[in-house]
Amino acid sequence: MQNLKKAKVALTRPAGPRTASSASLLTHMEAAESTPLVNTFNTADIEEEEESNGLPGSGIGPDDIPAPPPIGIFGLLHVVRLLMLSSYVNVLLVFVPVGIVFGAIHGSPYLVFSFNFLAIVPLAALLGYVTEELAKHVGQTLGGLLNATFGNAVELIVAVVALARGEILIVQASMLGSILSNILLVLGCCFLAGGMYYQEQHFSNIVAQTMSSLMALATSSLLIPAAFRATIDSVEEGGISESRMLAVSRGTAIVLLIIYVLYLVFQLKSHATLFEGLEGDAEDEEPAQMSVATCLIALTAITVIVSVCADYLVDSIDSLVVSTGLSKTFIGLILLPIVGNAAEHVTAVMVAMKNKMELAIGVAIGSSMQIALFLTPFLVILGWIMGQPMTLFFSTFETAVLFVSVFITNAQIQDGTSNWLEGAMLLGTYMIIAIAFAFYPSEL
Repeated sequence: MQNLKKAKVALTRPAGPRTASSASLLTHMEAAESTPLVNTFNTADIEEEEESNGLPGSGIGPDDIPAPPPIGIFGLLHVVRLLMLSSYVNVLLVFVPVGIVFGAIHGSPYLVFSFNFLAIVPLAALLGYVTEELAKHVGQTLGGLLNATFGNAVELIVAVVALARGEILIVQASMLGSILSNILLVLGCCFLAGGMYYQEQHFSNIVAQTMSSLMALATSSLLIPAAFRATIDSVEEGGISESRMLAVSRGTAIVLLIIYVLYLVFQLKSHATLFEGLEGDAEDEEPAQMSVATCLIALTAITVIVSVCADYLVDSIDSLVVSTGLSKTFIGLILLPIVGNAAEHVTAVMVAMKNKMELAIGVAIGSSMQIALFLTPFLVILGWIMGQPMTLFFSTFETAVLFVSVFITNAQIQDGTSNWLEGAMLLGTYMIIAIAFAFYPSEL
């Protein structure tokens, strides 16, 4: 540019008459002075491109860009590292080989139950982590469906193992216990923990009312079979009433499964905007760190290990009942729900302490709905296929406990607000139920 200016000054000096060629050259130089010698790029476009590629000067460092996963033995070590560091409860993974070994050598029933009980807790957390990683690859709708389906995978595996062994009482108690654990224990802890930091917390009224209605429907699906059984027992004897009970339970189970599918369509498709708060903050979501194939392999491996531990766990229950005097109902209703929900419980409490109550409600009440509207009726249909007489008939005491629990929970969430006193009320209700079932007889 300086050279152009010098040339321009030289041509404009009064050294002689200006010729046509010199005037033309001067015109071209003036145009060159106003036009850059190189192509001009939009700085904003360059910065935008740098940001998209993570280049220097874009504000995004190389650490912010996920590196491609290693392959070979280093890839395997990378996946193992991700799984081990996914949750603090993974320290309990040391009990996985211990529980399997004690179960294989037919050790003490108390030790077999305890070790496998502790082993399934971190396995449930790993199953949840891998499911979330897989959900990041398939989009929001299918991801929500995956989380809804595999959210209670451990409870399903334990229940299927018990159903295959004919432990109908254990299956029914574990399903009822999981519902009570979520709507009373988990939700109570969320309200209590959140209330310690915030005077009053708020969540969506519409979502709460929808969940309340579905939980009322789930309760009626147990109340109606119980009333039906009490009626036909007074007029019929023998196996006729049992066959009628099975028919009613299977028909009711099919209806509940249809309702559950409609609820998924409502939540994930037609009214997805109402449930946005239940999915957390999408902007804070990290990119997937595991490939689809890796997730599928990990899900398969973890499911197999859980099934082995669950088999030894269920197998030790009979001996545990004899040696400790605890009833099967208490073990299934109070102890087993802790196995599959421990990591999920901690997550719900942590998000409640961050004032993300809609997410906490989604974990607690949403999990209960999945068990009541999907897992329980699915097990009835599965028992039908396996030739096991799994029904929706629960004892009068169990049905009354569920009715009272759902009634109290609905009264707490329908106004869309919560505080620590409401949490204490829910926890108190759960403690009363646990005390009652601690003295509940195994056989009535």
